[in-house]
Amino acid sequence: LLEVIPAGFALALVFVQHLHPQQDDFLVEHLSKACRLPVKEAEEKEAVKGGVVYLAPANYHLLIEADKTFSLSTDEKVNFSRPSIDVLFETAAEAYGAGLIGVILTGASRDGAAGLRRIKEKAGIAIVQDPLTAEYPTMPLAAIEETQTDCVLSIDQIGRLLCELGGPRQPRPTGEGK
Repeated sequence: LLEVIPAGFALALVFVQHLHPQQDDFLVEHLSKACRLPVKEAEEKEAVKGGVVYLAPANYHLLIEADKTFSLSTDEKVNFSRPSIDVLFETAAEAYGAGLIGVILTGASRDGAAGLRRIKEKAGIAIVQDPLTAEYPTMPLAAIEETQTDCVLSIDQIGRLLCELGGPRQPRPTGEGK
């Protein structure tokens, strides 16, 4: 998915990957090689910025606060997971409302389905990987079952759609009266 995202992509991309609690920074390093955008773990109170790929740190829930900064939590697991996609999606839906795009990809649990439903309740966009193209179809199937999705697409189609929706960052006008 990240291989098709161009440099200059305008949106922030925030990923929750179910990881072992002691996971090192291998995923950041691996994704950095496949991506034209900077890739990093989200940090407490860091402002969410477009054109950056953020990953939830292992063993922390990743939340987005109303002021569009990240928050990390060691609260109880949700759907047997910490980090939990539902936690990210539910808090991001409150912060961004209709400006949020939620994407559910392959996975072997129901995590993300309730959060994606919350995104739709707040008028955001819900995209799900086609279960027939997913290595593990449980998460896409759960999301489709619980949510009125906008699109069910292959991973390649999701990448192209995100490129259309995210487009390049536009330079800010300079000077008076602009």
